[in-house]
Amino acid sequence: MKLVLSLLVSGVAALAAGTEAKVKLPNSSADLLRGQKLFQVHCALCHGPKGEGQRGPMLTRAKLSRAPDDAALLKILEDGIRGTEMPGAGAMSDREMRQTAAYVRSLGKVAMKPVPGDAAHGAEIFRGKGNCAGCHSIHGEGGVAGPDLSGIGESRSAAYLRESIVNPGAAVPEGYLLVTVVPHTGPRVTGVRVNEDSFSIQIRDSTGRSYSFWKKDLAQVDKQRGKSPMPSYQGQLSDAELTDLVAYLASLKEAK
Repeated sequence: MKLVLSLLVSGVAALAAGTEAKVKLPNSSADLLRGQKLFQVHCALCHGPKGEGQRGPMLTRAKLSRAPDDAALLKILEDGIRGTEMPGAGAMSDREMRQTAAYVRSLGKVAMKPVPGDAAHGAEIFRGKGNCAGCHSIHGEGGVAGPDLSGIGESRSAAYLRESIVNPGAAVPEGYLLVTVVPHTGPRVTGVRVNEDSFSIQIRDSTGRSYSFWKKDLAQVDKQRGKSPMPSYQGQLSDAELTDLVAYLASLKEAK
């Protein structure tokens, strides 16, 4: 019996070692350079030229929530992430995906520069002068008309955050869609699409009130892609206030 158990343990260990070998990433200078070039072609448009985050999450972190290990990272590169704008890398060979993954991992080893500004003062602006909490929630506190910002500092760069404040239309979050519906009877309603299927659509307006409509009862459905109800804060906040507000947003992390 001991012999059988020993063989089983050895077999499992060998299998684990084989699995680990399959996901081992290349680490030569040539491979990382090739991975960098591939990243610029396939990934930089969404994740930023240096992985600092744009429409897609920042990659300059030691731990990536969706890719805790190299196998998961390769799986994402190969298949993409369903329900998001992250596509699979069908144009890459297996080696190219490994080189790209190796470069992505290298981004998490580079020390990040601290975001300038006074985050504590930025929090005061968020709750006060900016009135951001009227639409956005952080860890369950605040409004629901805008996207939840609880972990925004882990997924967006400071540059992206600033752009979203001064030019909201240029930084509409993934999956965020402003909709205006006109029923055959009753007033029109404008709000954020919460859910939609072939027969119905659910909307939440700026006050947080939710509506559900059967599409057969609607005269018009206007989907305003790329538009945001958020006003620009350009000129409403000073440059120093914008810097502090960005510092606060960049400091926000998901609760552990």
